[in-house]
Parts: sequence; structure tokens; C-alpha cells
Amino acid sequence: MAKLSAPLHISWGWGWVCLFLICSCARMGSPDGGWYDDTPPRVVSSSPADGSTDVKAKKITINFSEFIKIENAQEKVIVSPPQLEQPEIKAAGKRIVIELKDSLKENTTYTIDFSDAISDNNEGNPMGNYTFSFSTGDHIDTMEVSGYVLNAEDLEPVKGMMVGLYPYDTPDSIFHHEAMMRVSRTNSNGQFTIKGVADGKYRAFALNDADGDFVFGQKSELIAYSRDSIIPSWKPDTRQDTIWRDSLHIANILSVPYTHFLPDDVTLLAFQEPQTDRFLIKTERQIPEKIEMFFSYGHDSLPQIKGINFNSDNAFVIEYSEKRDTVTYWLRDTTLVNQDTLIMERRFMGTDTLGMLVEQVDTVTALPKESYEKRQKDLKKELEDWQKQQDKKKKRGEQYDSVMPKKWMELKITDTQITPLQNVKINMPVPLERCDTSAIHLYSKIDSIWYDAPHELRQLSTRFYELTVAWKPNTEYSLEIDSAAFMTIYGLENKALKQGIKVGNPDDFSTLAVDISGAPIKAADSTAVIMVRLLDSSGKLLRQEAATGGKVEFQYLKPATYYLSAFCDMNGNGIWDTGVYDEDRQPEPVFYFNEEIECKAKWDVSRRWNLTASPRFKQKPSKIIKQKPEQEKKLRNRNLDRAKQLGKEYIQEKTGMRL
Repeated sequence: MAKLSAPLHISWGWGWVCLFLICSCARMGSPDGGWYDDTPPRVVSSSPADGSTDVKAKKITINFSEFIKIENAQEKVIVSPPQLEQPEIKAAGKRIVIELKDSLKENTTYTIDFSDAISDNNEGNPMGNYTFSFSTGDHIDTMEVSGYVLNAEDLEPVKGMMVGLYPYDTPDSIFHHEAMMRVSRTNSNGQFTIKGVADGKYRAFALNDADGDFVFGQKSELIAYSRDSIIPSWKPDTRQDTIWRDSLHIANILSVPYTHFLPDDVTLLAFQEPQTDRFLIKTERQIPEKIEMFFSYGHDSLPQIKGINFNSDNAFVIEYSEKRDTVTYWLRDTTLVNQDTLIMERRFMGTDTLGMLVEQVDTVTALPKESYEKRQKDLKKELEDWQKQQDKKKKRGEQYDSVMPKKWMELKITDTQITPLQNVKINMPVPLERCDTSAIHLYSKIDSIWYDAPHELRQLSTRFYELTVAWKPNTEYSLEIDSAAFMTIYGLENKALKQGIKVGNPDDFSTLAVDISGAPIKAADSTAVIMVRLLDSSGKLLRQEAATGGKVEFQYLKPATYYLSAFCDMNGNGIWDTGVYDEDRQPEPVFYFNEEIECKAKWDVSRRWNLTASPRFKQKPSKIIKQKPEQEKKLRNRNLDRAKQLGKEYIQEKTGMRL
């Protein structure tokens, strides 16, 4: 073999492989680990054969070219038609054995879709998507139907949801008592492909089957359905396959013919029906001052409490969540706060065994997390520690106190850097006994002089208040609250507080105007309105505005990147409403503007948005999709990398060149 004498100019890629093969005969040295096994497993035989007809046996054996393993068979392997009794799927050596437990249906195509669950046992080389089919009749059904399942509320892809078909002319009630004919399961993109479909006309359904019976039987189950007809078809088509030389360089792009099955864009919007089954989840007394009750669902009628070992008349300040599913009873009397055991009779509306809301009565004992004795010990220790600190100060000749300072109520003020459209909120730690609005002062600074500013304190709920003001842009304010303006039901008062508030300059903000079209609202929907939502860079809701005449404007936006979503508020209640299957009521339609919107200071930004211009599964921007796609399993092609490295080392050894 000729000796290298001229400078070498060798490109990365197959050049290294060729160079290594030419030069490897002259390379001497100790042997290394050898070449990797980068070959995926392949099927060499099966019983019955793949695609067999008139099959009667319920046991299938598939033989492979090497030792294999199955990953997450329960999750990834789908048998269609669905099996009420779970099939037994085992990987042993170079074979997979599937034993179906259900009786085989006559004249039916069966598919066992392994997805990407199969790989070789040693190196983990993926086989790729693999489906085994057979028929109990005289032919195999080969049609396919594909599409997506998205969460109806936010268009998030729904992973792991069962999707299937019913004949188009079957009654709606079939979803409640009979399994779907053909099924598949969505991947991390919410995408599904139903295989082995016969010619015909179908409807698509999806179910997050909580109890494993393949039918919609619980309101807690996530479901989706469509009234659109599905007629499977196919056409010859071509696709481009990219052949990579390595991770950065393309070797070739091939046009590959394939059978394109249609439809491939069925979109189902998954929802959970209103959870009207009401039951008590738990009762807690985490701190001695309050008793909390958590329900599965809210109700207009709050629980009625009657004390058994205490007088419950006027004993509570009642606080409840927006949906009334959490009710908090604040104890007014410190005597009751200090009583460890409170026994009470409770009456509340709950669902009985027939699914009807009826009054239920029970007795509950509320115990605090820490006993009165333990709390008293902690207070005593706190006092002793404080006295020790004062004694040390006294000995050092420093100023000290002889009486422990009074405890104050700690209130919280939010949003002190605001826009002219915002309000300042004041949050109290416990309910108030007194609120003196005359002790609340607001001043605005104009030309270095402070003036009284008109304001109003409005109570939002039991412990939350809002200071509403006609804020002036680019103005500095001072909120000053006198001591003892607020007093809690336990007698604690606030100390004097002074808080600066800055209202931004209009030049620091941007305005976004949106022109809406394409809304799926009919003339008969007189109460319907388009609600447009402004989202931050993480997809969190910032503001919501109703579109008037197809237009909406968001003012005083801080410079940032924003996104838009919208929903058709069909009943005009200002909130998104879910669907109800038995009433044939779909969830209110949700849409996303599929681009991010950059807003800068002093900018007036405008966008035209046709809600239905693109299919729903393409609308939500990838940056705010929380259900990220799983990385596709690929062959690692480590031999190419190894060949490059060996060739590189050889050149360095023989020429001294640093590559």
C-alpha cells in the first residue's frame, strides 16, 4: 500500500469511511471493542402468517432475527377490535407470543399494532412501527383513518386516549353500552391511526377509559365525538425521504411512492362533562382558627353547621371558593379557637346512589393539627426567647424593652407598578371585624406637590379588597393607611403603612388591535360573542375581552411576546363551557392564533385573524404547547461515527497532522 506523502484534503462524511477502509489494512495496534450492532430486528416468520385469512387460533407467535424486548406493552400495544379481557403479550428470546382471551369475531380483521415498542435486546435498536394483521374471514380490511385528539379547552394534544369508529347509522346510545369496532391510541402529539378499517361510513369517537370497559360510563371520563361522516379511501402518492450522511449533512432526498389513506386529518375535541356528582372529599382544621370542607362539586346551598359540644349561633365567618366547592368556616370566638375538639352536625347537598342530589346529614369532629397545649408551649418559649434577648441588651447597656411588642395584622398589597387599567388589591390574612375607609388615603404627585386622589375601596370577597382609582398615566401615587384602619375578628389591628404606587408612561407600552373573522356563529345565536384572550409567553391568561363588531383592542401592554386564543361564548356568560354528550352539546369552540406577537414600547400592533382559516390541530403555537412530542426512536448509526474516529486517528498517527 502506497506511503502517504502529499497534503490531505478530506471532507467529513463518507470520505472518512472510505479512507478508513483503505488504510485500515496498514494499521497496527491492540484490538478494540469491534463494530456495533446497528441493525434493527426483523420478522422472519409467524404463526399464523401476517395477513392470513380464515384464522381460528387465538395464539399468535412472531419470530425475529435476534433477541428482542417490548417496551410498555400495556400502554403501546393496541389490539383491534378492543379486547374486554386483556390479551397476554410476552417477549421471550427471539419471539413474541400473543394470546387473545376474548372469543374471535366472525369475518373480522384483527390488527395488533405494536407502535415502536419492539427493539433488540442488547443494543436497543428500534424496529420501527410494526403492525401484525389477520382475518377470521376470507379477506383482510386494509383501510386506515388518521387524525388528532385535542383538549377542547386549550387545544393541547391528548396523549394515550383511545380512539375508534362506530358505523355511521348506529344510535348515539351505543357509546354507553358497546365497544368501538376499530380502535387506536393517541401518541404524544395527540395523533392516531386506526388500521384494518373496512369500506363503509363511520363516526369517530374518543375515550379516556377509566374503568376499562371500552364504553362511556362515567362523567369523569374524558370523551370526544364528531357527527361528521368518515368514508375511508386511498390514493397513490409520493413523499420525500431524507437520507442523512451524518447528523448534519444530507446524502440524498428520495421520492418514495406510497399508499395515502384518507381521511388523515380527523380532529376530535376532548372534554369532560360537568361533574355534578357531589360528595364530600375531606374536612380539615389545619390551623385552629378555621375548618375547611372540600367537595367534589359546588352547590348554591352551603352546608349548615350545628354545634354539638359548642354554641354554633353566629360562631363563624363563612368563606367559599368561586365554584363553591371549598367552604371555609372561620371561628369568630377565640374560646372556640382554643377548644381542641369541636363536634358538629353537618347538613349538605350530596349525590345519592341513584345520582340524585339529596340532603345528607353526618357528624364530624374537627381537631387542629396542633393542640392548644402545644400552642401555649410555643408561645411561652417565644416569650422566653424574647426576654433572653432583652436581658442580653440590658447587660450590654443597649436599649431594651420591658414589654413584648404588640402583634400586628400583616396585610398584603399587590400590583404597585401598574398600568392605568389595573387596580391595587389588598389581601387580608383573616376576615375583618372592622374596616375604616376614612383611614385610607391616596395622594397623587403633580409638579412635586401631593394632592388628594379620589378612590374607592371595594370588597371582592371575604378577605380580599380592591382599591379602584381613575389612574393618571405617568403619575406617582402614595397609598397611606392609618394604624388600626383594619381590625380582624381576633382583635389584631394593622400598623401604619405607606406604599408608593407608580402608574406607567403610555410611551412605555404597546397597543394590540385584533380584527376577528371566520367565527362559527349562526345568526340564530343571538347571545353568542367571541371572547379573545391575551396570553403571555408561557400561555398563561393575562386578559380577556369581548370582541365588538369583530374587533378587540388590548391597551397598555408591556413590551413582550404575546399569544392569542379565543372561544365562542355561545350563552354569553363570559366563561368557557364544556359539553354534554347525551344532550348532543359540544364544548364551546376554542381557537388559537398560530403566530407569536411581538409588542414593543410605543408600537401600535394590528393583526387580522380568521379563526377557522387553518385546521384546529395546526393552530396552537408550538412554544406554548405543554404536551411536548416524545423523541422519535432512531437508529444511532454508531458505526459511521466509529469509522470517522478510527480514520481520523490513523491520519494523525501517520502524518502528524492535527485534524
